[in-house]
Amino acid sequence: MDLKTPLEKEFRLTPGHRTALKKMGISTLEDLLYHFPVRYGDTSQISHIENLRKGDSAVVFGTISGLKTSKAFIKKIPMSEAMVTDDTGKIKLVWFNQPYIAKMMREGANVRVEGKIAERKGDVYMSNPKIEMIKELPNAVGDSLFGRAGGDEHSMYPVYPESKGVTSYWMYHTVQKIFSSGVLDTLKDPIPENILKKYSLPGIKTAFIWIHAPKNTDDALSARKRFAFQEIFFIQLEKQKERKIWTKKSSFKIETSQKDIMDFVKRFPFEVTKSQMDAISSITYDFKRGYPMSRLLEGDVGSGKTAVAATTIYAVTKVQPVGMAGEKISGNLQIAYMVPTEILAKQHYENFISYFNHLPIKIALITGSECKIFPSKTDSTKPAKISKSQLLKWVANGEIPILIGTHALISKSVTFKHLAFVVIDEQHRFGTLQRQKLTTKNDLLPHLLSMTATPIPRTLALTVYGDLDLTVLEGMPAGRKPIITKVILPNEREKTYEEIRHELKKGRQLYVICPRIDEPDPTKELAVIAKSVKLEAERLDKEVFGEFTIDILHSKMTPTEKEDTMQDFLNGKTQILVATSVVEVGVNVPNATMIIIEGAERFGLSQLHQLRGRVIRSNHQAYCFVFAESNGQKTKDRMKALYTAKNGFELAEFDLAQRGAGELYGRKQWGISDIAMEAIKNIKMVEASRVEAIRIVEEDVEFKKYPLIQEYFKNLTEKIHFE
Repeated sequence: MDLKTPLEKEFRLTPGHRTALKKMGISTLEDLLYHFPVRYGDTSQISHIENLRKGDSAVVFGTISGLKTSKAFIKKIPMSEAMVTDDTGKIKLVWFNQPYIAKMMREGANVRVEGKIAERKGDVYMSNPKIEMIKELPNAVGDSLFGRAGGDEHSMYPVYPESKGVTSYWMYHTVQKIFSSGVLDTLKDPIPENILKKYSLPGIKTAFIWIHAPKNTDDALSARKRFAFQEIFFIQLEKQKERKIWTKKSSFKIETSQKDIMDFVKRFPFEVTKSQMDAISSITYDFKRGYPMSRLLEGDVGSGKTAVAATTIYAVTKVQPVGMAGEKISGNLQIAYMVPTEILAKQHYENFISYFNHLPIKIALITGSECKIFPSKTDSTKPAKISKSQLLKWVANGEIPILIGTHALISKSVTFKHLAFVVIDEQHRFGTLQRQKLTTKNDLLPHLLSMTATPIPRTLALTVYGDLDLTVLEGMPAGRKPIITKVILPNEREKTYEEIRHELKKGRQLYVICPRIDEPDPTKELAVIAKSVKLEAERLDKEVFGEFTIDILHSKMTPTEKEDTMQDFLNGKTQILVATSVVEVGVNVPNATMIIIEGAERFGLSQLHQLRGRVIRSNHQAYCFVFAESNGQKTKDRMKALYTAKNGFELAEFDLAQRGAGELYGRKQWGISDIAMEAIKNIKMVEASRVEAIRIVEEDVEFKKYPLIQEYFKNLTEKIHFE
């Protein structure tokens, strides 16, 4: 037996086991060992219902019944009610302002309930407890359930992420059998011993035992710290290796003129901020170094990232190509500007024409539906539609300096003659492979500028973008009025609608954001009740804003339908757009100065901030109206942070601390496990792993002195996905 052995070779698996394990990505012994507990229970802390008294904080396991929604005794606020029963008695459960709880639970389900005991008229009940459905009741299968071989029993037990067909208990006992096989004795630690000692991290064998079968909380935390460090350390090694290799490659050496830059920024209809000028200076400095720039530009929506990109693009167009030996080359340096959507590409294209129309520079657009060139041969003030074949020919021979487009930019048919600079907007929406397609179409690699409005906490940026230099834009262009954010209580809804109607009559436009597209099926076990785009649009049209034109936008629409809907909104044909968060990265609609966000507690704070940024696009006063369905303290704290935070980065740090990086960003987006995401909260750990990774890469970029590191990368390429 070794860690690469398939589970089905060592254990008898039912069809249900196989389906569930496949769904969770578990096929080998190693996969199961790296499937860590999500938390730990303690059998010594389980309370019997008959012993509960007012003021107690208790954990109860039992069966739920009597699920219903009702109105509270005095204020008539909506609430959910239920009863939970164990071997010793039963107790009432009450959730105020959370009527959806009753629809999330299943009658007769086994549950774990945790909360404070309250009392009314002599009867005790649990008020707003945490509740989760579980497969089995710990006390239903006896104290020996988590007993260790040799009688070494203790009260902590692991609770694993489950899938239908495989229980947490099955995982625990299977892991124990793996431990008993002696396979852990064959493991070699991929983290160098000096690093383990330096940071007091347990070895890999000890860490596996402590994380799956801890005797105490300290053991469990120590093991989690070790595996979190391990993942971040290897991500840093990979990123630092990429950075090191990148600096050994050659790129166009671009000497820009400060006078040219200053002349260009004067053409903007706003005054460029100091932060924007600092960003421009950092980028143009990188251009001079002779190896490819790799820089991430972060900035809130509306902070002026596009102006920075346009200025640095202009600087590149003013330079004649130079070869490897310093000889001048005929033609133009070329720039590729890539954005996520067609409508955004078209809008950037129109903006760039206004920036560059005083210059003899050709600007082209390529999307899945059309190609354009500016200036037109028949009218030098306008663009003209051209065939894709003609555009590709001009790009290939270097006649077009600036090409703006969507993913069509990286199709095999697009080749550049002198691609010197690549700008990618909202870069986390494009993977490494797509970036690589753009950066391998010339012997000299282009400079790369990635831009994002997603506020990323510093620790996360240091990890997932460890191969990039980081520039942060601070502040907004002069003249922009701060957005007025209002957290709306249920009884203030009608008054808010009147305020919005007043602005709509002045010609302004409104976004309404809902968490769902369709209404949930209330018969489904875990249906979440939240406002939906379709029903809310219908309600607003019939009951509230019947005199205005309302349309909807969501992810299930076809690309053409989305484009048409946004174009109508941009042109003012539609006054109100009811949408999901698909508008988070969308077109610039300066006249849209108001946004309603329904079910705000269902969005991350960073996402709320980005949605709010949709209406900071002009010098008109902008408003954000936030409606939350929950009235809990956690929701209040988050809404207060949204109201008071100075910028998106402050909010991102708050969200990271409150909700956890896994909830905030999602493992699929960043390719980092939940345990490593938790570690992202620890700046010291991230910086320590970065320091050690840089030291090793500087010493030995190919890891020849570190065969176990080489082996780790070879074996776990499927386990750690770099972006």
